[in-house]
Amino acid sequence: MDVRAARPDDAEDLRTAVSRAREETVFDDIGAPLLDVSAAGVREAAAEAEWSFLMEHDDEGPVGLAIAHPDPDGTEAELLALWVHPNRAGEGVADELLARVGNALADRGVETLRTTVPADRPSAEEFFSAHGFAPRGTRRSRVGDESVVVADPDALT
Repeated sequence: MDVRAARPDDAEDLRTAVSRAREETVFDDIGAPLLDVSAAGVREAAAEAEWSFLMEHDDEGPVGLAIAHPDPDGTEAELLALWVHPNRAGEGVADELLARVGNALADRGVETLRTTVPADRPSAEEFFSAHGFAPRGTRRSRVGDESVVVADPDALT
């Protein structure tokens, strides 16, 4: 499997992969729809995000996606999406995608990567903690309380 920068023309392949996984959308870390998996939605997300990485399997096509975007001041970035095909869970796909995001952020001088974790998803909190994310605080969103966690991009590589 290879990780590479996602391109707008990956839209149809990614849409098909997500559909094969019996999902209708890529969800963000709080379970809210983030990425419309129509070809147009994926194309738009890949084109607008500063950092988008796709992991592909030679025979299966896309098996993972990570999208991050910097804050206006450029010192922090937000991990907007991290998706792994359910058949590839536990195989290091998310690890590799996070490492690529971390490398890209560190190369651009971004000091902090931020994401949110819903209070009712301890497995997500464990995942991010195991990857060097530490709690920053809590915020209330439209779907409930969520923890804000942060990591040094260099620690993800």
